[in-house]
Amino acid sequence: MKTQTPLVLASSSPRRRELLQTLGIPFTVQTSDVDETTAPGLSPKEIVEELAVRKAQAVASTLADGVVLGSDTIVVLEDSILGKPVDDADAFRTLSMLQGREHTVYSGVALIDASNGRVEVSHSLTKVRIRPLTQSEIESYIATREPMDKAGSYAIQGLGATIVEGITGDYFTVVGLPLRLLASMLSRFGITVL
Repeated sequence: MKTQTPLVLASSSPRRRELLQTLGIPFTVQTSDVDETTAPGLSPKEIVEELAVRKAQAVASTLADGVVLGSDTIVVLEDSILGKPVDDADAFRTLSMLQGREHTVYSGVALIDASNGRVEVSHSLTKVRIRPLTQSEIESYIATREPMDKAGSYAIQGLGATIVEGITGDYFTVVGLPLRLLASMLSRFGITVL
């Protein structure tokens, strides 16, 4: 196997780490603790792309070489961005709004070559339909604590799979790292998956 440029994941997300491991590419993790506020008026794709670049840039600026991967995911219902819940009541409100309806999940992916500053950024979106839920189902799900650190207050790869009626698009976009898009982008940085 030929030597590849080192890959650095700029994320503390265990889900992104697990997804990246499935590609079989060696990588290290260096968390980027960046301000995630964005200017008002940005579209969802602009938000996830800007934040993905910001996360990658924070780590790339500390390295002499390597390709840094930044990613960001948001959940959008109509024109509202549904972030991570601040408490149980917030999770309940979010899940109540999502139940019985379709929403869109956006994941941004940014790659930065630390040696020369080259940046490539893109995004993927997937439509998700949550089945109708009773108040007691929502409360039981929140009691598992799974929704508490997830955009949109659910995890499609966990117990949240039981409330998802269907998706249109890339499943991995919803988990937080669109692998097909990432593999395509990595190939342009000399990191091959297949």
